[in-house]
Amino acid sequence: MSESNPSSNVEANPLTGGEAVVSDKVLADRAMLQKAQAEGKTLGTYIKLSGPGWLQSAITLGGGSLAGSLFLGVMGGTSMLWLQLVAIVLGVVMLSAISYVTLSTGRRPFEAINNEINPALGWGWIIATVLANMIFCMPQFSLCYDALDKNLLSLGGGEGLGDSRGVRWAVTMVLFFAAGFIVLLNTKQGRAAKVFDIFLKTLIGMVVICFFGVAILLLAKGQLNFASIFAGLIPDLTQFVRPAGDLRESVANLSPEASSFWTGRLMGTQRSVMISAIATAVGINMTFLLPYSMLARGWDKTFRGLARFDLSTGMAIPFVLVTSCVVIASASSFHNKIDDQLASSDVAVMQTSPLFEKVKGDLTARVDSTLGADAESTDEATKLQMMADLPKDEKLLAAALVKRNAFELSQTLAPLLGAERAKLIFGLGVFGMGFSTIIILMLINGYAIREMFGRPNSQTIFIVGVLIAGASGASWVELWTDPDKKFWLAILASTFAVMLLPIAYFTFFLMMNSREILGDDRPTGGHRLGWNVFMGLAVIGATASAGVALYEKYMAPDPLSFRIVAFIWVAYAIAVALGFALKKKTPRTT
Repeated sequence: MSESNPSSNVEANPLTGGEAVVSDKVLADRAMLQKAQAEGKTLGTYIKLSGPGWLQSAITLGGGSLAGSLFLGVMGGTSMLWLQLVAIVLGVVMLSAISYVTLSTGRRPFEAINNEINPALGWGWIIATVLANMIFCMPQFSLCYDALDKNLLSLGGGEGLGDSRGVRWAVTMVLFFAAGFIVLLNTKQGRAAKVFDIFLKTLIGMVVICFFGVAILLLAKGQLNFASIFAGLIPDLTQFVRPAGDLRESVANLSPEASSFWTGRLMGTQRSVMISAIATAVGINMTFLLPYSMLARGWDKTFRGLARFDLSTGMAIPFVLVTSCVVIASASSFHNKIDDQLASSDVAVMQTSPLFEKVKGDLTARVDSTLGADAESTDEATKLQMMADLPKDEKLLAAALVKRNAFELSQTLAPLLGAERAKLIFGLGVFGMGFSTIIILMLINGYAIREMFGRPNSQTIFIVGVLIAGASGASWVELWTDPDKKFWLAILASTFAVMLLPIAYFTFFLMMNSREILGDDRPTGGHRLGWNVFMGLAVIGATASAGVALYEKYMAPDPLSFRIVAFIWVAYAIAVALGFALKKKTPRTT
């Protein structure tokens, strides 16, 4: 991008490649930032001009991060707090690299990747982004509906929305059009864009306050153990192969046969939960949103420091606060805990437990493993008694496999927070997470579809892209009617998303080291070494997570999903290899 001329409002347009009239607002922001940098007083200006980082926060704080945090707390207590912290730090490093490349060159990343790196990487990146937008939008609509139905509209004895298909469609369409209207505000300049920023910041602030408030109330009630919380911030890679938290001790207390059974049962779920937590910290569609949202605001080299500040304060801090508080609350309510009824050795009492039907399948499998060849001929009453006679540790492990959601968490914490207060806090927090994510997924899809058609300045194609993502999300009414699947969808979608993330990370690693793209702005010396070390860790982490996700598909009882995913990856690897072999370098765009 050419440097701006203070006496002219005409500059290179990074979204079209031609000339564009730059708004007075962009020129004023740039002048304000340059003055603050010259005076060494940037903090106040950075806070005033922040924006794209909050967009990232709005998408990363969605149904996936909520589901991942809940299950981290269920499976590992506070011992897994480190996972999302490490994931978001590496994610910020990678997004900072993306912002550095974009603001240094002023080029659209899709165009730069295709011309200078490898068109297979560029097209893989953008197609994966569109697919992720469409998949992730579904659980967000479902999450918003459940927040209204089970929490906000049931306050004061209200009946909620109910399960009527017609009501679901009506509420969904209201959410769809409301989100679409807010997205369109972001395409305007001046006051409309400012309203969009304020709305998103308010929404994220509400989410942070709600869940941080839960942690404060737990602290006031003496329910938090700070020693275990701080210990949970220390990375423990053994959690990918061994049970986490207090469950590790529960497994160790069992006989070798029981220990082997429950370890195998637990680890598939635990690894999936950990993968989802990594995936929802920074998803592939977030790597697409950041550069295009900055270019749309007219940012250039002057804004590189602001971009790093914006990512750290607008995305990383809210994400760490919210997810950590959810993990802590979930650990306090669910980790290594069962009710007295389920722990009872009396069959009749055990069957009165609210958890019994949810753990019955795992307990039956455990009993069948003991019976061996006699399992089929053993009557139901005998099996039930054997379940009741199982040690409490085994029942605790079965309870850890139960899929929980935020609404169950609010009910569990009702005695501490008060029933109405718990409903309000969790209802507002969950609704805010879902609705803000719908807005941003639709926004990203508008940018992505516009790029795919080679019309980066077309408002019509942008709106089509927005509507595609919104319509896909609204289809949850028909596709996801099983209540037990709604919340679990976020985990499943995250598993696929994490397998796509290395595409983006590897691509921007190459861009950060490309002289063809960055020219004299390519980092040198110690700066380049630092960038490469941290970016390399992010690439390795994303690739390792993708490998674990692929392994989980391989180990699944139904091999079809593994075959499909493996075929896609092999085909894509061949396309990337051909792209490097056949790529013809084009003159560097200025």
